[in-house]
Amino acid sequence: MIGAVDIGGTKLAIGVVDESGRVIEKAEVPTNAARGFEHAMREVSTLLRQCVVRAGGTLRGIGIGCTGQVDSPTGALGEVHNLPGWKGSNPVAFLCQEFGVPVALENDADAAALGELYWGSGRSHTPMIYVTVGTGIGVSVIHDGKIYRGAGHCHPEIGHQVIDPSGPLCTCGVHGCWESLASGPAIATWIERNTPENYPHNGVTAREVCSWAEAGDQWAQRAVEHVGYYMGLGLANLVNIFAPEAIVLGGSVMKSAPLFLPRIREVIREHCKLVPHDRIEITLASLGPEVALIGAAQVWHHRFERCGGRIE
Repeated sequence: MIGAVDIGGTKLAIGVVDESGRVIEKAEVPTNAARGFEHAMREVSTLLRQCVVRAGGTLRGIGIGCTGQVDSPTGALGEVHNLPGWKGSNPVAFLCQEFGVPVALENDADAAALGELYWGSGRSHTPMIYVTVGTGIGVSVIHDGKIYRGAGHCHPEIGHQVIDPSGPLCTCGVHGCWESLASGPAIATWIERNTPENYPHNGVTAREVCSWAEAGDQWAQRAVEHVGYYMGLGLANLVNIFAPEAIVLGGSVMKSAPLFLPRIREVIREHCKLVPHDRIEITLASLGPEVALIGAAQVWHHRFERCGGRIE
C-alpha cells in the first residue's frame, strides 16, 4: 500500500492506495493553515496511521501532492498564498521521520496528471497536458511519460499566462491571467458585475451559475459563454505550443463540462490553424473526486519505481 496525502489550502486529504490505483481508505480534515505546518502534519500523521490500520496492510511509502510551488528534489514548500507562513516547511522530511518509509512530493497538478496518465484518461498518451479548473487553474505537461520541469526543477505556472493585459487583477498581482478569466471565481465575478440589480448575484458560486445555465437561465448562459471563450483561448495556446496527443480536463468546474466544451472546441478550431488540432484528444479526467489521492500515490510510484528515487 502507498500512503497518499493531498495538501490544499482548504482541506487535507489522506488515504491509502493499492497497486492498481484504488483508494482503500481515506479521511479528510480542514487545513487550518493559520495553525501552522506542524499542527497540520500531526493531523496528517494521525489520520494516515488510522487509514493504514483500517486497511490492514503494510505501508511501502508515501506520495504527496501539494498546491502551489514546491521544490520536488528537497520536498520543501515554496511560497503558497493560501498556506501563509509555510514556506520552507518540508512535509517529505516530516513524514519520512514519522513513518520510516520513502516519501515523494510534487505539485498537485503534476500529481493528478501522473494519476490520469497511468491509471486514467491519459493512459498511453504522451505528450499529455492535464488542466484542472476550479478555484484556480493548474496545468501539468507530461512528455515521454515524465513531468516537464522548468529552471531549478520548478513547476511552470501556465495558469498565469496572460490572456488579456486589460483583464481583471489576478491573485498573483498581474492583470488578465488565464486563471483570472477562466476559473470558477471568474464565472461568479462575471455574474456579479454584469447582471441587473434584481438578479440573485450576491455571494453566488460557479456551481450555482452552472446549474442555472443548465436550467436555461440566459444570464448564466452568457457567463458560461464568456468564460468558455477564455478557457478555449488558454487551451488553444497550449495546443499551438505543445501540440500534445491529449489534453485531459479536470477540476470542479469541469463537472459542468458539457456547458463549456462546445465553445472550447470552437475556439481551438479558430485559433489553431497550423497544427493538427483535430488529432488532439480533448477528454475529461476519469479518476473522479479521488484523483488527488490517486495522483499522490502515483507520485511515489513514479519517483521510486520508474525514476529510481531521482528527479527525472
